[in-house]
Amino acid sequence: MRKDFLVFGQPLIEQAEKDELLDSMDKAWLGTGPKVHQFEMDFAKYKQIDYAAAVNSCTAALHLACLSLGLEAGDEIITTPMTFCSTINAIIHAGAKPVLADIDPVTLNIDAAEIGEKITSRTRAVIVVHFAGRPCDMDAVMALAKSHNLAVIEDCAHAIETEYKGNKAGTIGDLGCFSFYATKNITTGEGGMIISRNERKISRIKIMALHGLSHDAWERYSDSGYKHYYVEEAGFKYNMMDLQAAIGIHQLRRIDAYWERRQKIWNRYMGDLKDLNIGLPAVAEKDTRHAYHLFTIRIDPDKVGISRDNFLEAMTERNIGVGVHYLSIPEHPYYRKRFSWRSEDFPHSYAVGRETVSLPISPKLTDRDVEDVIVAVRDIILKNQD
Repeated sequence: MRKDFLVFGQPLIEQAEKDELLDSMDKAWLGTGPKVHQFEMDFAKYKQIDYAAAVNSCTAALHLACLSLGLEAGDEIITTPMTFCSTINAIIHAGAKPVLADIDPVTLNIDAAEIGEKITSRTRAVIVVHFAGRPCDMDAVMALAKSHNLAVIEDCAHAIETEYKGNKAGTIGDLGCFSFYATKNITTGEGGMIISRNERKISRIKIMALHGLSHDAWERYSDSGYKHYYVEEAGFKYNMMDLQAAIGIHQLRRIDAYWERRQKIWNRYMGDLKDLNIGLPAVAEKDTRHAYHLFTIRIDPDKVGISRDNFLEAMTERNIGVGVHYLSIPEHPYYRKRFSWRSEDFPHSYAVGRETVSLPISPKLTDRDVEDVIVAVRDIILKNQD
């Protein structure tokens, strides 16, 4: 039994981030300014792409990405039931109708064959979610998109480091949306990014992210002289602050080291839990790079003698924080009521949502922390199997 509680998804914040934050405070530049622009340039360089727009969350990124498509009432966007609600809400707030296509039960990503069955004359786009950091089958998705003239938005909240056949996640479709929330692979506390090869889309997104103004605040008040702004669209308050970017600049510089640490933890889990009667993640596909954002196990009560929710409680009692990613979207009352979705219509997502537990896999974990997680899982499962 641990003495202290192991927080799920706790970020690793180092001295460089703290110094950069103090620098912003000393310079009294807290809002959108030069550090946001540096973070945009650094992230675009990492992604080997020309255009990036920093925003205050991946939710904002998804909303702006949808708006950039010029959607009309009645238009449809296909996405996965195995995602966080913000993916669905972004579609709704953009004025379109979300349409669900079930997942592949092995990869837990959206099934391209299911997408094909859901395309109608009103379909305008597909939002793929690279679940847990595993890339979707983008060849199949892009082939469908090309044949039906659909836009593709990549929800890369789990997939900053993810690659698919030599291509970085977020650069394969029309737009890529990223999260820097506190539990993500690199963090700014709250924050997001949108990338694209389309300069026009990113330029408009940057305007929409800051009230629809024609110039950023830092440009208006910089030492080059005041610049008048004009409201070009009815925009939103979605901008990132320099205080956030100050953290992200240094987090990004350690992204590969953090990835290597999570890979080591992932491999340790795979090796030390393989003899238990639980479901483990599938191995990464050939010619891909898994971001190792989530390590998910499946607790089938018929096989292990304990329900998923009782397993969650047992882990918490042992001072181990765990997560649930995710209940299938049709399980939530709002979506059932509004769209008449039924869980049984998406059987793979439903089963995964009822059985899955995410174990801690942060670079902040010590070897002792990892050992504590493994011991707790083994103890709970073996006691119930007896």
